[in-house]
Amino acid sequence: MTIRERMLNAVTRLLLHIVCKIDAAGLHAMPHDGPGLLLSNHVTNFEGPLIYVLLRPRKVTALGKRELWENPFTRIFMTTWNIIPITRGGVDSNAMRECLRVLNEGYLLGIAAEGTRSKTGELRKGQPGATFLATRNDVPLYPMVHWGLHRLSANLKRLRRTPVTFRVGRPFYLRKAGGAPITAEDRRRMADEMMYQLAILLPEELRGHYRDLSKMTTDYIQFA
Repeated sequence: MTIRERMLNAVTRLLLHIVCKIDAAGLHAMPHDGPGLLLSNHVTNFEGPLIYVLLRPRKVTALGKRELWENPFTRIFMTTWNIIPITRGGVDSNAMRECLRVLNEGYLLGIAAEGTRSKTGELRKGQPGATFLATRNDVPLYPMVHWGLHRLSANLKRLRRTPVTFRVGRPFYLRKAGGAPITAEDRRRMADEMMYQLAILLPEELRGHYRDLSKMTTDYIQFA
């Protein structure tokens, strides 16, 4: 790590511990090296910095919306942490090439299959595009959830620390039986199966679109 990153990480970690009471015991299950996709729920813009500093010095990066580079303050974090900018609303081939590059270099790459934040903290429907990297490189996915951050703003107004909990599930691969070509319908079902692996880790009231676990399938999932 560069001196700049060490300083930024230290300040970020300090500030987050001031405003949050963090239960990160579940993160011990994360591997220390090797490529993989970190699949998580997306609630606020604070979860990215929190996850990053908790997992370092492991090689880790993530996708970030390109608008974050337009703000001088958030641009400092994006450039220091080598976050990969992505243009939303279409296929960003440059971002995909960068993702494949970092996976080949052994990075853990953070993705949010929902595509956008959930203001309520409940899971939104997963997007099929999130399955591309997992099937393209055949890398493991590590499901990780957190809850509590959606109450951060309200607690800050009351000068209260926000309890934040992390949980990690079983790593898995996304594969189609028989090695047949993957169709758009396959990717739709893969996305739902990915999201159910997050849902089972969350409290019932936060499972949102994936509340009904009786609909969960694992046809495309091979646990590592």
